Order: sequence, then structure tokens, then C-alpha cells
Amino acid sequence: MPETPRSFATAQVQAGYRPGVAENTAVPPIYQSNAFEFSSLSEARDRFALRRDGNIYSRAANPTVLVFEERVAALEGGVAAAGVASGQAAVAVALLALAKQGQHIVAAKQLYGGTVDLLQDTFADWGIEVTFVDQDDPDAWQAAVRPTTRALFAESVTNPIAQVLDMRTVARIARDAGVPLVIDNTVATPYLQRSGDFGADIVVHSATKFLGGHGTSLGGVVVDLGTFDFTADPARWPQLTQPYRRVPGGNLIDRFGATGSPYIALVKTKYVHDLGPSLSAFNASQLLQGLETLDLRMQRHAATALTAARFLESHPAVARVHHPGLESSAWNVLARTYLPRGAASVFSFDLHSTGDPDADFALVERFIGRLEVVRLVANIGDARSLVAHPASMTHSHLTPRQLADAGIGATTIRLSPGLEDPADILRDLDAALTSTRVAARSTVGTLGG
Repeated sequence: MPETPRSFATAQVQAGYRPGVAENTAVPPIYQSNAFEFSSLSEARDRFALRRDGNIYSRAANPTVLVFEERVAALEGGVAAAGVASGQAAVAVALLALAKQGQHIVAAKQLYGGTVDLLQDTFADWGIEVTFVDQDDPDAWQAAVRPTTRALFAESVTNPIAQVLDMRTVARIARDAGVPLVIDNTVATPYLQRSGDFGADIVVHSATKFLGGHGTSLGGVVVDLGTFDFTADPARWPQLTQPYRRVPGGNLIDRFGATGSPYIALVKTKYVHDLGPSLSAFNASQLLQGLETLDLRMQRHAATALTAARFLESHPAVARVHHPGLESSAWNVLARTYLPRGAASVFSFDLHSTGDPDADFALVERFIGRLEVVRLVANIGDARSLVAHPASMTHSHLTPRQLADAGIGATTIRLSPGLEDPADILRDLDAALTSTRVAARSTVGTLGG
């Protein structure tokens, strides 16, 4: 039946579109809508009360984002996921759903600098205490656990030194403590490591990095692997086991325990809903396109990185290379265990230090300034090869002691090899290193004369 005639102003807003009509697109469409129409007020009431699944408002859920969430959950072997605006948001909401004011988290010292800022500054402001431990020291993990501890947190492969976590050991400590092990798997990705295979319970990603892979879109994701039983000690997890005012007459375990993830429901309906770190439909679409080539890209990234690490290890201008695929690495045995498809591609190397901080910075600046293929960008996991100076960039807020604990020196340079021809990357590194070394020698000669 034809529609009732509409005025020009009404037609320009509504003509030609009928909500709820599905189109047979071959790829996930971008549902670029901030809200969704309900068929009735009763349906709206049931969705707001979480009695019925369905779209309400894109701040907490969007159909394009849902496809992204399901795909990452499938790759990680999880039961559900929550897409958010960035990797930093993913870490924040994942841990806030576990620990509240007066409670405690044990975290590795060897974390990305922005994560350290979040945990030691912002979480402290919110009354959540974090104890940082050497991730390679099982006794330190064990000793740091308290009755108020609600999570253990670490990166599967650290950024920027590429230390590999002995995840089975830390997972055992978490199980004995009765708390989940939360793993940031950004650098490894689910292609190189499925953390659930080694005892992790919750995984987070900065999808901005390898999952998206092209440096175009921010995003993050939290994945519930479905391995932690929140009902084993219900008094410890009242946010899931006690009445939840957003589920009238029930709790999240009752509502989602049999069909989904109560934990992810909490992340979405409280922390994403209330704080608003929403993943946009457009960015979710960009990230989905990146996921389609994840395995191919990770194979290339990992192979190029190992080739570059071996080259750098033999270069006279390089003092040390931090890559777990090298036989000289202290984490080589762990890499063979935890990274069966290849060692991670983000790693670091140190130039020879002059012993003077200002001179070391000038040395690094000269090297980076001579690069042509490799770009100075504060990102990793891009199609382009990227370099950064952690001490003055990504980890610049850390104290000298924290930098030392993380293995970062004044001449440490982070490298994230891209998808360019490996030969071009090596030539670029060699030319910059050689000219920097010559310039350094000339400076020393001038000073000596």
C-alpha cells in the first residue's frame, strides 16, 4: 500500500527507509545510527530492563560493533566480547568491572606506559590500589596477593621490550587466589597466541594496533574467555551475583549465566553505558576489514621482525637487541612455548650509550632523523614500519626506576616492522645506523682534538 502523502519536510527526513528491513549485503554494513526504533513501548521497556536482547542505543551496543565483538571472541576462543573506543578504554573497563574502591590489583611492572599511568594515577584517584611486580618473579606475584585482590594483570608480550610472560605460572597463582587473570594480548594477537590456552580468563586488546592493522581507526575490545567461575565465591563478586538494579528482580548471573557472559554484560551495561567509551560503527567496520587479513599480516610482521632483529644483533652500532625469537634472549624458551606460530614483531634495541643523557638523546635523534622508510610514529601494528623512543615518548611519565624495571634505557628504540619489503627496511636501518655511528665517531674525534 502506498504511504500517506507526506509534506516536503517530513519526506526529506523519512522517505525511502523502513526500519527493520534487512538487506542481503555480502559484508557487514555500517549501521551509522546512534539509536534504534522499537516496534512497541512494551518492547522498549523489556530491552531497557535487559529482559529482551536487542538494540537500544549505540553507546552500549551497535549492530556493526556486535559483528566485531563476535569475531574477536571467536578468534580468542571466548564466549563474549565488548568493543570500546580504544585499547586504554578496554583495560580500564575490564578492570573496573572486577575491582572497586578499597580493592586491589596485582600488575606486572613491564607494561605499556599509558597503562602504568592509568593504574598508578587514575585508579589510585578512584581508590583502587595496584601493586606492580616483576612479571618474571613468581614469588613476587604470590606475595603481592591480598584478601582484597580482584585481578592479576599483565601483557602476554610486553611493549616495548618483548618480554614473554610465563602465563601458565601466573595463571596458577591467580587460580589459587580465586581471581581472574587478565591479559593484554595486543602485541601477540590471537593469531600468535590464544591466551586462554595457557590459563588466562579475560583478554583485552588495543584493536588500534594489529587487529585493525592499517593505522586508521582507534578501538579496543574486552573478551571473556568463559573460564572463570564467578559463582564459586559469590560473596567476592556481588556486582554479578547480587541483585543488579538494571535487571529488575534479578542479577547478572541469573540473566546471562546460561546464554552469555554476565561479566561482559556488566562491562557494557554499566561501565561502557555510564562512562561512554563507545566504539563507533565506522571504526568497527574498519577494524573488521583489518581482521580479515590478520593471519597473513602477522606472518609477514613476525618474519620481518625476526630478520631485522638478527641483522641488528650483528650490527656494530647496536649494543643489544630485545627480541624473544633470538637465541640470546632470556625469553627465547618461553617464546617457543607460548608463541608457537612465531615470536611477536614489536621489539626494541639499544644503541651504545655515551653515558650522558643529553648526548644519548642526541644520538637517538640523529639515528631516527636519518631513517627514510621507517617512520617516527607513536603506534605499533601498522602496515607501515614505525619507530619510537620509549623513554621520551610512550613511557616518558615513568620514573627512572620504573624505566629500569621495564628494561628501557636512554638509547632504547622500539621498532614495529610493517609490510614493506624487508630488504628495504634493513637497508634503511643499516644506512641510519652507519651514518649515526660515523657522526658519533667524528664528534668524539673533534672533542678529543
